[in-house]
Amino acid sequence: MLNLKPLLLWLIVAAPLPMATAQTAPADVRAAVAAPGRPAEAVALDESRKPVEVLKFLGLEQGDRALDLFTGTAAPFTRVGYYAEIMGRAVGPKGAVVAWEPANLLDDAGKENFAGLVSRVPNVHLISSTAADLTLDPASFDFVLMHLVYHDTYWENEQFQFPRMDPHAFLAKIFAATKPGGIVGVVDHVAAPGGDTRAVVRKLHRIDPAVLRADFELAGFKLEAESDLLRNPADDHSKLSLDPAVRGKTDRILYRFRKPR
Repeated sequence: MLNLKPLLLWLIVAAPLPMATAQTAPADVRAAVAAPGRPAEAVALDESRKPVEVLKFLGLEQGDRALDLFTGTAAPFTRVGYYAEIMGRAVGPKGAVVAWEPANLLDDAGKENFAGLVSRVPNVHLISSTAADLTLDPASFDFVLMHLVYHDTYWENEQFQFPRMDPHAFLAKIFAATKPGGIVGVVDHVAAPGGDTRAVVRKLHRIDPAVLRADFELAGFKLEAESDLLRNPADDHSKLSLDPAVRGKTDRILYRFRKPR
């Protein structure tokens, strides 16, 4: 009787091994923050924003294609592409950052500001549209950041020609544009629970973390982790987030959401 055991053993040993999965590495955020040439007003924000710790917690990786929403260029918001520049440097030449700013907030000074940013970090790309007209390719981003801006989806302001948005429709676009397994990081000013969300945002530029979390979970994202890195128990949530008494020192929630695979 033919003994097949040696043949089977040979086939197991000789069979090709499965290809190793691509190894990823954390983005080099510390080097990006320390890089020369960053605007002085951006560097001045590092102490309160803690970008090295924030992006490490959120899991930005080298080679990521990242989306920075409401990247900020117009007065009085002073975000000036803060995170877009850091992420562009940190993801390296094989990665890229798309920075979106609402068209009604992007003035000539903002465009000039971004031209300077792109000259320093050429893998950052600016797009601008109304929120209603924002179009993003499906499953095209590994990483999405909304830094101190999600509350603005509940904001409207005639002075800045900022029309009422539909937060749920906006998040549906972001969900569709995020790759399966992709991360969405959210930092926002904490509001006390209760009250009408739009009224609270209009008055204080803050949002109840429970509302924020519920919105993202309704969109299909899963809360993977939260951090106390930016929490401040001394903030009683009663002041406008831009009030000089609390600006840069507000109580801020930090969430890491993930799109299911």
